[in-house]
Amino acid sequence: MSEDKNKMAYLRNTWYVAAWDEEVKSGALFSRQLLGEQVVFFREETGRVRALVDRCPHRFAPLSKGVLCSNAIRCAYHGLEFDGEGQCTRNPHGNGAIPKAAEVRAYPVVERYSVIWIWMGEEANADESLIPDFSCMDPQRFYVAKRYLHARANYVLESDNILDLSHIQYLHPTTLGSDDVSSAITRVEQNDDTVWSYRQTVDEIMPAFLYDAMGIPTDTRVDRWIDVRWNAPASMLLLAGAVPTGRPREEGRETTLPHLFTPETETTTHYWFSFPIPLEMGEMGQQIAEAQASGLAVPFTLEDLPMLEAQQQSMGDNEFWSMSPVLLPGDAGAIRARRVLDSLIAKEQQARSA
Repeated sequence: MSEDKNKMAYLRNTWYVAAWDEEVKSGALFSRQLLGEQVVFFREETGRVRALVDRCPHRFAPLSKGVLCSNAIRCAYHGLEFDGEGQCTRNPHGNGAIPKAAEVRAYPVVERYSVIWIWMGEEANADESLIPDFSCMDPQRFYVAKRYLHARANYVLESDNILDLSHIQYLHPTTLGSDDVSSAITRVEQNDDTVWSYRQTVDEIMPAFLYDAMGIPTDTRVDRWIDVRWNAPASMLLLAGAVPTGRPREEGRETTLPHLFTPETETTTHYWFSFPIPLEMGEMGQQIAEAQASGLAVPFTLEDLPMLEAQQQSMGDNEFWSMSPVLLPGDAGAIRARRVLDSLIAKEQQARSA
C-alpha cells in the first residue's frame, strides 16, 4: 500500500522518543499523540512500560479514559480489559467469551537513557541496538535535568534549527550568540545514516552566562565549538565547549545537550531537551544542571519557538522542497540530514509497496 498523498510520510521502522521515563508513572495511564496516532502508556507491576493504540476495538472509546487493573487496562465504556500485548483478557458480558477480533495494536517500547522509546513500524524489525547512543543521560551515571516543550511546527524544521546554528547570532544575540558566529568554520560529515554538523568560532566573546558553564573567566576571548550529531528521524546530541583562544580543545569543558524531537502531527512536535551532569558532582551538580536547563529554556521558548511557529505558518501546507528554498553555507548539515531522511522514507515506502 502507498502512503496517503494527503498525509505526511513518516519513517516508521525507527525508534522515536515517546516520553521522559518519569512521565509514565506507576499505577497511572498516560496518553500522547505520536505520528498522528494516539497511544496510551502504562507500567506493569514489574515496572515494565507498555504502549497500546489508545482505542478500544469495541466502540472505539479511548482506553486512556479507563482504569489500570494490575497489568491490564479496563475500558471505561463497557469493561473489556486489555493486557500489555494488546490481547483482551476479560469480557464481563454474557458467557465471558472473548471475540477473536478483540485486540489492540501493541507497540514495542524500550526504557533507556532516561527516555521511553517507541517503535511504530513493523514489530519484527524493532532492533534495540538501533537506539542512538545517549549514554550521557544514563540515570545510573548522570543526573539529567529534563525539560519538555510543545512546538506548533513540523519536526524537521525543528531539526533544521539545531543543525544550522548560524541563526544564534541573530535570533539569540544576548543569550547564545555573538557577532562572531557568522564567520565560524563549518563542516559536515556523514557516517552511514548519521550526520555530523561542526561549527567552530575563533577569538570570540561569548554571552556572559556561557562563561560559567564553560568554567572560563568572563570576557576572555575564546575558541568555541558546537558539534551536532543527527540520527534519523530527529534525535540530536549537541556537544558544546570552549577554551581560551589558542589553547587546545582537550583543555576545555564540553557540555552534552540532547535535543529529541518526535512529530505529534504534521505541524506540531514534541520537543525534549536536557542538561546531564555526572552524579559524582552531587547536589551542587544537580543545582547546576537545573539552572542551566532553565536558562536554556528561556531562548528556546521565547525566541526559537515563536520563530519556528511563524515559519510553519508562513509555509502553510507547502512541502519544503516544492518552495525552492535558497541555500546558504550554514544549511549544509540540515540539508544533508533532510536528504538522508527523505531517502530512508522512500526506501521504506518502496518496500511496503513491493
